[in-house]
Amino acid sequence: MEHALSPATLAELRRPRPYPAVSVLTPTHRRGSGSDQDPVRLRNVLAEARKRLEADPAVTRERRADVDAQLDRALAEVDLAHAEDGLVIFAAPGEHQVWSLARSVPERVVLADTFLTRNLVAAQAAERPFWVLSVSADQVTLWSGGPDRVVEEHAGGFPLTRSRPNFDAERQERIGDLPSTFRDEGTRQFLREADTAMAAVLREQPRPLYVTGEPAALSLLDEAGTVARGAVHVGHGGLAHSGPEAVWQAIRPVLEAEESKDAHSVVEELTSARGHRTFAAGLDELWLSAREGRVRLLAVEDGFRAVVRDDGDHLVPAEPGDLDARDDIVDEIVEQCLETGAQVRFVPDGTLGEEDGIAGVLRF
Repeated sequence: MEHALSPATLAELRRPRPYPAVSVLTPTHRRGSGSDQDPVRLRNVLAEARKRLEADPAVTRERRADVDAQLDRALAEVDLAHAEDGLVIFAAPGEHQVWSLARSVPERVVLADTFLTRNLVAAQAAERPFWVLSVSADQVTLWSGGPDRVVEEHAGGFPLTRSRPNFDAERQERIGDLPSTFRDEGTRQFLREADTAMAAVLREQPRPLYVTGEPAALSLLDEAGTVARGAVHVGHGGLAHSGPEAVWQAIRPVLEAEESKDAHSVVEELTSARGHRTFAAGLDELWLSAREGRVRLLAVEDGFRAVVRDDGDHLVPAEPGDLDARDDIVDEIVEQCLETGAQVRFVPDGTLGEEDGIAGVLRF
């Protein structure tokens, strides 16, 4: 199952497909309460997709058989034992993808000539992905991070390793036998290579970067290249050779402090916007402003969801399952704002006070 949505991947998902491009969305549960419902719910929503394919006169027998087979292959890749909060399956003639999301999605089946990507985009924005680069004298490891975990990333040539006879830099640093390791020209060159590789990763997938390592390693990486200068330094050695849990425990306090600081800055921007008459709040106003490309900053509380119906002039509250109900309107607004270059910030529940979970700063 896929987790990380890069700009290149999103562009590929959005390109037109031969009809039908089938998008199947269903909420899922992490291990525990409600997870026993997921297999039944998944079977039902896939059955609905097959029923829609069978009933659509625009779908030829050959294409229906092809997409049916792609749905079967996608189902075989689903791992509900490691489910998150939402599952998205894409299937079209000759291809399929399975996405696990750390954000709930509405239960939907859509047949079109493109895949439905807005829930992926909103989930990616809410997840606030980041990179962690763990540096030592003989290995540099890259980690991809999300809201509650990091996983090792094998991309861009990472992990980078450097072999030398009887070389255990981590141990020697700990016991003090290698005072000149980070003044060694070979180490300097090794970290230059790491800097170049990381710069390439950031060009492909721009994210906040955290760099971990001994102070001497971080200092040398600063001197050797450019990526560490714009990163958050975490003075914790040994993580280049550690597992994801150790990295997560080291980085989590830093992330929590950054999140608190970010939420405070969002509130300050919203407060300033009130005085400059560029403040907007509520689904109705922000939906209109997003479509007009007027939103510069969108703030959304993590748990905010809404089901509405568009009556032509306004969004009005609706019940899930109502005719023409739009139960992912928040995700639609998020995607539209990102499409027009707005910043989107997800903040802890309660941060926005009386603004009902969503507020923004307008460009004009």
